[in-house]
Amino acid sequence: MKKIMVVDDEESMRELIRAIMETSGYSVTTAVDGNDCIEKLRKEKPDLVIMDMMMPGMTGKETVEKIRSNPKTRDIKVMFLTVTTFSDIRKDEIKKLTVSDYVLKPFDNEDFLKRVSKALK
Repeated sequence: MKKIMVVDDEESMRELIRAIMETSGYSVTTAVDGNDCIEKLRKEKPDLVIMDMMMPGMTGKETVEKIRSNPKTRDIKVMFLTVTTFSDIRKDEIKKLTVSDYVLKPFDNEDFLKRVSKALK
């Protein structure tokens, strides 16, 4: 069973994604922000982190930079969730972070699951 960590400051979004993922056979843990994510990654290594881009405190981008800077977590796959579209410059920034994909909120559940499955390959 693949393990997914959902990092989002909105409880409703964490619970929605948890429900979608668990119904599809994934094991899910959650984190309320970037700091919580980094702390939990010290104890567990998910197969994929689904990360909100815009969170108070440490942003999703800053959190991924920390994940990538640690030899123990640098290879964890990450997928961004965001409410905003990216300019070409922002897309280049994401490529540098080796992020598997990014999904715009709100999303279609079926498309979201397909993209998660692809990111896990």
